[in-house]
Amino acid sequence: MILILFGVTGAGKTTIGRRVAARLGWRFEDADDYHSIANRRKMRSGTPLTDEDREPWLNLLHTRMQELISRREDAVFACSALKQKYRDLLVAGFEADQARFALLYAQRALLVQRIQKRRHPYMNPYLLDSQLAALEVPADTWRISVSGTEEQAVEQLLRNLQLLRSSQLAGKVSEQEANCEDDQHKPCG
Repeated sequence: MILILFGVTGAGKTTIGRRVAARLGWRFEDADDYHSIANRRKMRSGTPLTDEDREPWLNLLHTRMQELISRREDAVFACSALKQKYRDLLVAGFEADQARFALLYAQRALLVQRIQKRRHPYMNPYLLDSQLAALEVPADTWRISVSGTEEQAVEQLLRNLQLLRSSQLAGKVSEQEANCEDDQHKPCG
């Protein structure tokens, strides 16, 4: 499974993503590491990326996720993925149980405080407002508040994953039971 933590700058995607991955024993990938030099220069200057700037980056991330899924390697990705069309591109062709999105969010004032305390190699803090304006929040995603501690956000993500895995397992058992009832020649457990 690929867990994609998305949201605006300052939400803690990398910090929380690393902690979740460590707790699960999964791989951690920071989508920022896949940006082109040109994209990094634009962001450093405070210029928001366009959809055209992001498309090759998103395609590269999609390919990387496909590689991990094909190897059955679980991973946590930290990725802004602000628009629905970006998220759709990231998981195009994936089965429903292969990827899950979780929005990390907080009030703007808290995000500003956090941004002021950190140093990012190329993410200009003045891009926060353009990211907030671009953010499209889907109804069917996990919403994880990062207004508390990092550990609280990590625990909420781990609980959500546990519930998801339990429901997926229950769904597979129900499917197997239905198949047994449909076909009397199958061995049933």
